[in-house]
Amino acid sequence: MTAIRVLLVDDDPLVRAGLSLMMGGADDIEIVGEAADGAEAEALVDRTRPDVVLMDIRMPTVDGLTATERLRAREDAPQVVVLTTFHADEQVLRALRVGAAGFVLKDTPPAEILAAVRRVAAGDPVLSPAVTRQLMRHAVGTAADTRRTRARERLAALNDREREVAVAVGRGLANAAIATGLFMSVATVKTHVSRILAKLDLDNRVQIALLAYDAGLLEEEQEER
Repeated sequence: MTAIRVLLVDDDPLVRAGLSLMMGGADDIEIVGEAADGAEAEALVDRTRPDVVLMDIRMPTVDGLTATERLRAREDAPQVVVLTTFHADEQVLRALRVGAAGFVLKDTPPAEILAAVRRVAAGDPVLSPAVTRQLMRHAVGTAADTRRTRARERLAALNDREREVAVAVGRGLANAAIATGLFMSVATVKTHVSRILAKLDLDNRVQIALLAYDAGLLEEEQEER
């Protein structure tokens, strides 16, 4: 079994030590490095080639948001999970928009952090139902009319089935749940998700969800129920 290579980035040495101690005991996870700011993280990624980067948001020199954007712009970009003390704010939304695969709270139980790393390494975003609800409320409360209009214009490129899948992704559903709800196979769901990403020039499922929020698709679905 190949271990998941993880890089820890946080300016608090106690946080790094705690994460390293907690994750170091897992047989399928290898801590390949630690960094105290975004600039140091970029150099370490070149040397250690991690699969997943746990990235703090607020750091000196180069903050986690800037570092995330730079890392995700690479051809061989690692997956990034941002660490935060907040459930949802503009900074977290920005991190997701530039390609982070999700985020975990710093007070998340150890087992859930390990599960999040494994999910992201497998290509699945980390958005719990509670976090999804927070993001929905935040997006609905702050999205300007221009953002909604632009989101709807982009989503117009999707056919009806792809639009249904995009809404389901926005609800935080996994592929199996989407398949059951829309009466299709898991393989077909994966195909639709891949087409949506390609058509809309997005990096991951989290960005599909955010676009669905901005367009107001989840509000429409709730009203129809």
